[in-house]
This record gives sequence, C-alpha cells and structure tokens, in this order.
Amino acid sequence: MADSLPQETLFFNALRSDDWPEPEQAWTLDEVELSPAGLAELFESQLMSRHLDLHARRLQARGEAFYTIGSAGHEGNAAIAGALRPTDPAFLHYRDAAFLLQRSRQVPGQTPLWDLLLSFAASAEDPISGGRHKVLGSKALAVPPQTSTIASHLPKAMGAAYGLGLWRRLGGGGEWPADSVVVCSFGDASFNHSTAQGALNAAGWAAYQGSPMPLVMVCEDNGIGISTPTPEGWVEASMRARPGFHYLSCDGLDLLDTWRAAREAVRIARRHKQPVFLHMRCVRLFGHAGSDAQQAYLAPQRIKADEARDPLLVSAGLLRRHGVLDRDAIAELYRELGERVAHVAEQAIRRPKLETAAQVMASLVPPARPPRIRPWQGEVDATPAPMAKLLNQALARLMDRYPQLVMAGEDIGRKGGVYGVTQRLQAQFGPHRVIDTLLDEQSILGLGIGLGHNGLVPILEIQFLAYLHNAEDQLRGEAATLSFFSNGQYTNPMVVRIAGLGYQKGFGGHFHNDNAIAVLRDIPGLLVACPSNAADAVGLMQEAVRLADEEQRVVVMLEPIALYHNRDLLEEGDQRWCFADPGPEHRLPVGELGQWGAGRDLAIVTYGNGVYLSRQAAARLEAEGIALRIVDLRWLTAIDHDAVYRSVADCGQVLVVDECRRSGSLSEELITALVERGMAGHRLHRLTAEDSFIPLGRAATVTLPSADAIALRARALVVEAGSVDQKTLTGSPQA
Repeated sequence: MADSLPQETLFFNALRSDDWPEPEQAWTLDEVELSPAGLAELFESQLMSRHLDLHARRLQARGEAFYTIGSAGHEGNAAIAGALRPTDPAFLHYRDAAFLLQRSRQVPGQTPLWDLLLSFAASAEDPISGGRHKVLGSKALAVPPQTSTIASHLPKAMGAAYGLGLWRRLGGGGEWPADSVVVCSFGDASFNHSTAQGALNAAGWAAYQGSPMPLVMVCEDNGIGISTPTPEGWVEASMRARPGFHYLSCDGLDLLDTWRAAREAVRIARRHKQPVFLHMRCVRLFGHAGSDAQQAYLAPQRIKADEARDPLLVSAGLLRRHGVLDRDAIAELYRELGERVAHVAEQAIRRPKLETAAQVMASLVPPARPPRIRPWQGEVDATPAPMAKLLNQALARLMDRYPQLVMAGEDIGRKGGVYGVTQRLQAQFGPHRVIDTLLDEQSILGLGIGLGHNGLVPILEIQFLAYLHNAEDQLRGEAATLSFFSNGQYTNPMVVRIAGLGYQKGFGGHFHNDNAIAVLRDIPGLLVACPSNAADAVGLMQEAVRLADEEQRVVVMLEPIALYHNRDLLEEGDQRWCFADPGPEHRLPVGELGQWGAGRDLAIVTYGNGVYLSRQAAARLEAEGIALRIVDLRWLTAIDHDAVYRSVADCGQVLVVDECRRSGSLSEELITALVERGMAGHRLHRLTAEDSFIPLGRAATVTLPSADAIALRARALVVEAGSVDQKTLTGSPQA
C-alpha cells in the first residue's frame, strides 16, 4: 500500500480504540429494511471514495493529478444512491464520489475506480469528459457531468423533473423511464446562492399548482462554505415550511438513518410526483480542496472534533454492532481497497492525454441524430407581413411539425408575448406545450436545459436582452458546456429567443433597449442568429430548430424589437419592409450571407437594424451616383469570413455598420478577418454604437448608428477614395 497520509493514521488509531462515534439514533437493520450484505456494500463504497480522495493528493504531489476537491465526510451519500434506481437521472454535487461508486454497483460491467482515476489524471480515455475536467458523470449511470459552477445544476434538475411529466402528457418518450425520480445534490453554502433559491422556488411554485415534479433535492450540510460557517439551523428553518416541498432530514454520518430517509424521499417523489428536500447533515474533512489549509480559519479543537465524527468510523461501528464485520476485517478491507486504488492509479496515469487544440475542441459541437420532423400539410399565407407576424406563422408550423417541440417563457401563452409573437399558440397547442413560466430567467433557461436533457426541444423566450444578463451562466456554464464536458454523450439542445437591440419608438431606456451581445458571442459552441427582415426571420428560425433537433445545438435567436412590427422602409405606408412567408422548407444555414445590390464603390457589412438603416441610406446614396451593396451577416457567430471577404473584395471601400458597442464588438472580428485575408487597412472602416448604455426618450438613439450617419460616412469614404467625384454628387447638402 502507498505511504500513509495523516488522515489514514487518524483512521487506524481510531479503529484501534473502543471509543467509536455513535449515531444519533440506534436503528436496527430490520427497522430500516437493509440487509447485512447491503450495509457492507455501502461501507465499501464509502471506503473506495475515501481512498480516491487520499490518492488524488498523492498524485497531485507527484504532478499526476490536477483537481483534488474531495468527498471526505460526505460519503453517506452512498446510501442515497442505493435508495434510487440507476436509471433515475442524478445531477450531483462535486463531493458525491461515493454516490457514483455505489450506483455503479447497480449496473453490470462498470469500472468506477478506473474511470475516476482516469478523470483525476486528465486522461483522454476518461469515459465521461475525455480528459477535459475532473467531473462526476457517467452515461451508463444516468449521471450528467457537473463541474463546480455554484448551484448552476439545480435549475436544470428542476427542468428535467418537469420534463418527465411533460413527456407523459405528450404520450411517452424521452431519455429516462416515465416513472423516474430526478435527484440533485448540493452543499449548504450553495443553498444560499440565488441560482439555488430560484430553482427551489420554481420547483415549489410548479408543485404548489399541481404540476408533477418528481424531484429530490439533497442538501449535504457540512456547516461551512470554504471558510464561512453556515448559521446553525438556517437550512432547516428555510426549508421546513417551504410551500410545495416535503422536508426530510437525516444524519449523513449514519448510513442507516440516511438510507431510511432517502428511501422515504424517493417514495414520496416517485409516488406523488412532488418535490422533496432531503437535508443530510454531514462533516467536511481535510479542508475545502487540496490547497485549502483549514487551520487558517478553523480552531484546532473544531478540526479535531470533525475528525472524530468521521462517517467511516460511524459506519465501522455499525458493522461491528450488527455483527457484519469485526475490527480486523474492517482494517483488512481498508488496506485492500487502498492497495487496489494505488495499483489502478499507476496504470491510469500512464494513459494518453489530450495533446492538441483539435482534440480538446472535438466535443464542443454535439453529435448529429436523425431528424424528427413531420411533413407540413397546411397552406402558407403569402400575404406580405412584418417580422412578428411571420415569426408567429413559422412557430405555429414548427410546433405542428415537431411533436417534441415545446415553448416556455414569461407571458408567452395567454398574452401571446410582450410583442405578440406567440399569439394564439397556447390556444392551438395547449398550455403544456406553450408554457407560461414564472418571472425568473435562470429558471426559464434551466427548464429548457432539463427538457433538452430528456429528448425534448425547447424554444425559450427571454423578454428582453437586458434580462438575460442575470441568467447568462445557464448558457455559458451549463447549456454550452454539456457536450464539451461529456465528450458528446449528453446534450441539451434548445433555441432561445431574445428580444433585443435598440431603436424602439416610444418605449426606450436601457432595460428594454440593450445592445450588449458580446457575452453571447464569447460562449464556445453557441450559435447566434439575428434577422433583419421577416423572411429571413422565418429562414433563421426554421434552421435554428433544425439545428437543435438534428445537430443538438444551442441556438440564440436575437430578434430586433424595433423591426417586429415595422412595415415601411422609406416613407409611411410604403410597406417595403413587409415580406411574404417563404414557406416551411426555407432555411438559412449557418454562415450564409444575404446581399442587396451589387455596386462596387462601397460595401456595407451589417446585420439586424443595421440592414434596415443601410437600406434607407442606400436610397439616398444611389440617387447621388454611388454604387453600393449591403451584406447581411444573418449569423453573428461561426461567421464564414471567407464568404464575407469574397462578397466585398471587389469593392473600393468597406464600411462595417455595427449597432452594438464599439469595444468587444462584432465589427472588431470582421475587420480583423478581412485584414488577415489580405485586404488593405485603408479600405476598411467601422461605424458603431458608442460604448454606452441606451437612454430614455428623444436621446434613445443618439448613441447608435443612424441612416443619416451611414449616408454621411459613405459619401466621405467614396469621395476620399476617388470612386465618385464630389462635384458629381447630387441632392447632398453634405457634398
């Protein structure tokens, strides 16, 4: 066996003593309906988890392991795993190695020690993440991987539980059995995070109204968050009378009490389809993580008291007391498992590692799957209409063609959305497919992630772009990372509709006009579309749903609010910004550009409102003898820069009109890409919004590009380049 660490010495010293910690309640095996063999099995899972913690520290000291946050003190969660089925989806706390080890016993052919040690060593053969992170996860065990973003997995657990009931309404299907229970575990410090509170509130809110919510939320309460203590009694006081929840508690140091409470929690959740909060009191040993020295903030007597409450010692006492194993057999089992872990580790650390950027990025894009679309049997209304109307028609078609499609968001049902885009859809498809949610963007996105986990394709609506920012980690830390951290084994496809950007008339201010899109474009794997007109909105939305269904992508549809109901281009009543519905098969693939005009004096590259404004400017410029073209990006990520270059290469000047902020903007990427492809810098120019929030009232557009500003800049550029003589310009007071 490898050299002993101080923690092992403490364990063996305590084992030799007769002063073993006693559980709070003296349950018998018969009372909790657990066999002697079952108790011994749970203890073995606890021991394996402990040895993995200890050996991770040895490997880290040798430079062979890279992440040592451990499960020591929390090993009682093995009993929770034993109370569940291996098909029950489990969104786990990062201290739940014993849970994973115990669950692996329920599925033949598992090699959990080997798998976890490969993960510790960041091996490319790690079966869950492929060496990208030390995560607890397994496709075979229905455990999606979870990293350490605080509480971010709680909203998706709520969504997954809701999805089980939704599939029953839809007639069956999904990734998990219809009578599954979703379990989600987290710590007492995470309990206080706004994300956790939002998820708990959403689960209780739904259950309070009778929605099925077969969910067990396990709070593993060790009394401290890194160095900050949790007030005694706080978690219980917060949850005991919480509406919509059943509250149960257990001594997480006592396998029998935890087994009893976990079985009751699962029984309630499975039978009554109601959420349960299982409060498991435990202890944290060895500090928060490998580099954490708890001596800096905990008194020696507190550390000593915690070590005396080691759950392995409590379990050893139970084994002796119930005649399952004696002291010598326990010590021998401890040594044997330690040697096994050390032996497997020496093999695991020699396995291949990720070596190239291509290998690391291979799982950013999920794998494809067969389409699940039905033929369209209806007739297309070809009457030219603005964007909101055509989006509504497209969404109705998509809901009819994709039976696994559901929509969710604030006010999208009975009201039909703030801007009327989803009018009458709830009446047509029912409240279970067009879901009016509570006012919480984190819960809306988490609901969608959970539904996507379970084989559904959600279309979520965020009312305003400014409202996304308090929930963006659900996209950054959860939705877009799932395929990456699971090596493509888990996905949560979705389409997120966000009403955004500026130029609203009569309704302004930063919170309803937001042009901060950098956060979306900075998320690897996320796709962002932005239509400039109604026909493109249909093509982009239909492609977004195809991408989600067939390619399992996460797609954001950024919809310009100011263009929802806009009908006119140059003058009131001209109806030149109304378009015919291009039909159910019209799709605009990622990277496909739109173009208006073929002039060579100037190319304007833009998107969204910028296309509309540039068309207004173009009407003036062409009358003055300037020949130009307008290139519409349509997609704001995964841009085909070669195609952009080809579309502007023969133009004398190129002007990027970017309605978003100058710093960290799309225009920076576009200019850089054109320079990299050999275009001379003196031909490239930007017209952007200022680095400012958007104000209210008459000043609402003064920080943004305008048709006047585009026309003025365009004239100056073509005159400076000599493409058009200033004297030839007509009708131009600026000439």
